[in-house]
Amino acid sequence: MSGRPILVLGSTGPSGICLLRELLYRNKRVVAFVRPASASKIPADLVSSNPNNLRIVHGQVDDDSALGPVMAQCSAVISLMGPDQKTMSSRVPLPYPGFYEEHILPLMKEHGVKRIAAMGTISIYAEDDTSVFLRWIMRFGVSWMFPAAYNTMLGIGKVFNEEKGIDWTVFRLPMLLGGSDETAWKVDREKGEAHAGPVSRLWTGKLNRAILAKWLADWVEHEGAWVRELPALSS
Repeated sequence: MSGRPILVLGSTGPSGICLLRELLYRNKRVVAFVRPASASKIPADLVSSNPNNLRIVHGQVDDDSALGPVMAQCSAVISLMGPDQKTMSSRVPLPYPGFYEEHILPLMKEHGVKRIAAMGTISIYAEDDTSVFLRWIMRFGVSWMFPAAYNTMLGIGKVFNEEKGIDWTVFRLPMLLGGSDETAWKVDREKGEAHAGPVSRLWTGKLNRAILAKWLADWVEHEGAWVRELPALSS
């Protein structure tokens, strides 16, 4: 494993904050690339207690002049970018597939960064998935109530399924539970491990954010894991 930092995109939501806590707990070096307006969402305790391992860089992900120099310093990317509560109900296309196709993946290739784990949802199908009624209900509900978010996930799946030059992993999420403050994260991370694989009868439709963070930190530590695969995660 390279000694260079891990680049985290989408680090200011609850799942991103849990991920920062887990990576820093494991003494990883982390660069959180955040929009200037969102930087204050990273808890002060994380910033103050990790002056050597956490670096916060302000910028827009579609600004190559800002993202490129950061990408050049990092060994791998974890992205939790996706629709949030404000954009879930959008009736216009969301930009996330384009962020990957036009900016993130080209910059990774330019700077020799080979690995990325990117967030998806179970709206994306994988070849080895089996029919699960709960998954069908959740997917149908999202496609009907939040079509822009649904199509965004399909677009992300398409971008990565067509990508051959990067060792990508698209981790597909169910309903996420749990808080991101230090106390909640410490308690929740002891509740077990994530199940990862195709959607099947073992898939429960829910996952704790701290357990997701552990799975992603494990991905960082195990090069070659889940290369060009779409594991569905659940508790």
